Amino acid sequence: MRKDIAPLFREICALAPACDIEILNGESVGFCGELESAPSVYALAKRLCPWRKGPFHIGTFTIDSEWVSSKKYALLEPHLNLRDKRVGDVGCNNGYYMFRMLSHAPREVVGLDPSVWAYLQFLFVNHFLRSPLRFYLLGIEHLPLLSRFDTLFCLGVLYHRTDPISALRLLKNALNTGGELFLDSLFIAGDSEFVLSPKQRYAKMKNVYFIPTQSALVGWLERVGFKDIRVVATMRTTSEEQRISEWSNDESLADFLCPTDCTRTIEGYPAPQRIYIHAKI
Repeated sequence: MRKDIAPLFREICALAPACDIEILNGESVGFCGELESAPSVYALAKRLCPWRKGPFHIGTFTIDSEWVSSKKYALLEPHLNLRDKRVGDVGCNNGYYMFRMLSHAPREVVGLDPSVWAYLQFLFVNHFLRSPLRFYLLGIEHLPLLSRFDTLFCLGVLYHRTDPISALRLLKNALNTGGELFLDSLFIAGDSEFVLSPKQRYAKMKNVYFIPTQSALVGWLERVGFKDIRVVATMRTTSEEQRISEWSNDESLADFLCPTDCTRTIEGYPAPQRIYIHAKI
């Protein structure tokens, strides 16, 4: 754990009063207006870098995260029906998607993520917005400890698991009867039920283990008991969605791809493509 966690936590808790949530331009979560001690707030936000998900707007400045998460949310939002439902976001990062879900009037939204840094970012934003969101420093393996959900989101998690079928079973068992799952995963092109298992790294990530074809992923979902499986969208990841910003690390998608062939990762694998699935039990 980084040594500056405790002082950062204390500084977040000592920040100025709260404001109401706004969604600006259909993208940024936050609020507009003057801030007490605005330079100090900005400096603290910078100390919380890197920001992977966003954007967030805090008073007079925008946290321009590495991922333009509004693009993924725009794909999913037309398919959402969260009113009065208990919703879980597994691998919620700093809570960007959870903040966006509040406009659909869910009964409760719970986020799970084991990253303390993501939790600090969530605390920072939520200090101002005072939302009813709940954030647990837990992973997908802790789902059995919680009450069941009506809707679960699992976005960008599955390919980081060494046993994806067990992970899908955990998600299925965490849903109420008639519940639904929104799943986002890397996938590879192909009509057969094949899976890419990178030898060491994929797009410089050392924690990517299995990247299925669409057929293989649907087969995994069927095997653990999901039904009414529907592909919402498939798309190639581009620099419009993932790129370096002043709020991110000094490497991003362009650095993960082959410099002479953008259809390949730097290791020679097919470049990242994502599949978005809606499934029920």
